[in-house]
Amino acid sequence: MSGGPPALPSELGRVTGARRVSGGDLNEAWAVELEGGGRAFVKTRTGAPPGEYATEAAGLAWLGEAGAVRVPRVLAAGDDHLALEWIEPGTLGAPGAQELGRGLAALHQAGAPAFGAAWPMHLGPVVLSNEPCGDWPAFYAQRRLLPLAARARDAGAMSAAGVRAVERVAERMSELAGPPEPPARLHGDLWGGNVLAGSDGRPWLIDPAAHGGHREVDLAMLRLFGAPDPRTLAAYAEAHPLAAGHEERVELWQLLPLLVHAVLFGGGYGASAERAARRYG
Repeated sequence: MSGGPPALPSELGRVTGARRVSGGDLNEAWAVELEGGGRAFVKTRTGAPPGEYATEAAGLAWLGEAGAVRVPRVLAAGDDHLALEWIEPGTLGAPGAQELGRGLAALHQAGAPAFGAAWPMHLGPVVLSNEPCGDWPAFYAQRRLLPLAARARDAGAMSAAGVRAVERVAERMSELAGPPEPPARLHGDLWGGNVLAGSDGRPWLIDPAAHGGHREVDLAMLRLFGAPDPRTLAAYAEAHPLAAGHEERVELWQLLPLLVHAVLFGGGYGASAERAARRYG
């Protein structure tokens, strides 16, 4: 661990103080006080892949262009750090939960040029191709499931039988994916920890892996590690109803983050991914 936050561009002003704050499982994070009374959130990680923080900055800007859910303003992005507008924390009450649902619906409806993005997908040290594709089932199979299953196997986190189960799902994606939908503008890593409440009780989105994808993926991820507020899901459904059969596809889309976690953390995530794959393959 480093002794302090990384050096920031001089135009942000002189750093007058810093304290550690929560930055997730992979990054060190700091609340940085700036001369003149400003404050920034700064995260850093030794050995971060080249372009990781620039990609996150581009994703935040792209999500922000939709004007749907607030995202923090990028103050600086370098090879070893990302500095963001500080968000004073609060509690997401009923109005905020409903605003989040409506905002996610508007974000998804803002759309994307294709499935994928002009930048790769960074999930910590896991980097996946976002080469644009016009076909969602092919994109999900070839850019997500198959490379992740291979990496999980190589990391010793998934058995050969588990990899075969994922491969069977990939082969069936055209029939499993549900009715065709246009590319949605996705957050891309939408677990509950990446939704913050500001001091005004309204939602913010942080830590995206933004790209064009199927909107059900964001919602499935939101349900993976704890149940989201039912008012969020109800507000989303009212603003942008989901296609028939969406409940049957939740675990299909949760297979993606389970595989990512198998690669990153091992443990029981490989077995969980295999169980999800066997349901569909």
